[in-house]
Amino acid sequence: MNTESTKTKVAIIGLGKIGKAIAANLTKGNHPVILASRDSEKTKAIVGQLGNLAKACEITEALQIADVIIPAIYFNALKEFFNTYSTELEGKIIVDVSNPIAPDGNGGFKKIIGQNESAGEILSKFIPPKAVLIKAFGTLGAGSLLNASFSEPERKVLFYASDSINSNKKIEELLTDSGFSPFNIGGIDQSIRIEVFGDLHEFGALGKTVTMAEAEKSAHQL
Repeated sequence: MNTESTKTKVAIIGLGKIGKAIAANLTKGNHPVILASRDSEKTKAIVGQLGNLAKACEITEALQIADVIIPAIYFNALKEFFNTYSTELEGKIIVDVSNPIAPDGNGGFKKIIGQNESAGEILSKFIPPKAVLIKAFGTLGAGSLLNASFSEPERKVLFYASDSINSNKKIEELLTDSGFSPFNIGGIDQSIRIEVFGDLHEFGALGKTVTMAEAEKSAHQL
């Protein structure tokens, strides 16, 4: 069976720590990835490290080819990204990995939106026509994304939030192929729970990676 033709086509835009971690995990799980960033030389270098399952493209081409787009860029840059590439993103599944935080000046981080607001809910109002927004992959830091993937004997969980039942199969395929067990926490209105400081985030009340049994217990505590 040809892996290229049976796997969901996914493009990762932006290759900072989170973008690189997601790409590394997916290729480890035998899932092809399309990579793009504003630095084409950096993109090619990372593709060279990941091997034959990774492909470098310009941003516009990557968006046109893929079914699922993962813009691994800062929260504050996402509205502009949606606007700039509105035509290419129309009808796509967009995975929001962002956390709306910034350094607090004391060695930690602070939210840059209201305490009761979530990046997922805010961004869902700005996506292009017919596009779908899913919140996923941002519930762990880059280190844990790499180190906890494909854990044995039991996989760790990655939570996701989605309003689109028809898109859940694709995001669960990507989460599984990246070495985790997918856990649907509900709709986009639940995004705040899986963003930084949320009760189901590694850097929130949860405080660690969890198994499915632990995730189910924590998810139902509210």
